[in-house]
Amino acid sequence: MQPSAVEQIRSQIERHSRFVLTSHARPDGDGVGSALAGQQILRALGKHAEVVLHDPVPRNYRKLPFADAIIHAGVVEGSYDVAILLECDSLQRTRLQGLEGKFLINIDHHIGGRPFAHVNWIDPQACATAELVYRLARECGAPITPEIATCLYTGLVADTGSFMFDGTNEHTFALARELVLAGAAPAPVAQNLYFSHSTAKMRLLGAALSNLHREGDLAWVWVTRDQMERVGALDEDCEGLVNYALAIQGVEVAAFFREQADGRFRISLRSKGRVDVTVVAGMFGGGGHRCASGCSADGPLAHAIADVIGRLRTASSIQ
Repeated sequence: MQPSAVEQIRSQIERHSRFVLTSHARPDGDGVGSALAGQQILRALGKHAEVVLHDPVPRNYRKLPFADAIIHAGVVEGSYDVAILLECDSLQRTRLQGLEGKFLINIDHHIGGRPFAHVNWIDPQACATAELVYRLARECGAPITPEIATCLYTGLVADTGSFMFDGTNEHTFALARELVLAGAAPAPVAQNLYFSHSTAKMRLLGAALSNLHREGDLAWVWVTRDQMERVGALDEDCEGLVNYALAIQGVEVAAFFREQADGRFRISLRSKGRVDVTVVAGMFGGGGHRCASGCSADGPLAHAIADVIGRLRTASSIQ
């Protein structure tokens, strides 16, 4: 019988000594939390492990244990035996050079996950990649320290939308309980996630809400580069703004359009569960979860909105 993916990963951990962990560009809570937890798990097993990310860690995850030791670079340098990619569907999503030629391990829970690595552990039933990292630690016999538990709990909370997204179930809360018992403190994690916004982000929220449009069960907002520059906002300040449109009673699907420096638009899609937004995200080369996905579209703004909202109208009427 062929060993399972987690057994294959354990075997590679036993065989090798030097590991690099990474996640997708513009990392989120699950990517950062899972990478940091994975690093500490490997170190507890006597391995050399480092986290390399292309982009800076967003403000609300910078207080995570060991976050200050993350290496930010465009090229992975070092004699690593194995590269572990978390929440990625390809090497290109990391925007890192230097991973080619290494033994690749892919750990992902997205329904659109792709088997691009030498070992691929893709489980769409998992509520977050953090859950898979927790299961890997148990498989390898590694201790779950309070620091590891905090990183994993952060990934769990972030990727389930604070336990609001469709798919949250008794197993999700069972994992949360295990992590709290291991030392994760729910209140500080929540405060870092939701009470650490910059002044610029709050001003950007005002600009986004001034652009609010609603059409039945659809709502969308947007911000331009000019609006972002006017309030001094960074790209990370756009994170979560789509949820304010989704919070409207009667709205089932929301979209947020952010203009990028190249004139294209980054789109965040959210759903309360009735509509699978990964279907629409996939039409534009993106992906994610049923209730939270992302993609990009060409400008100008009117064209991007017409294209994406048109697809959302169709998806909403079908489902």
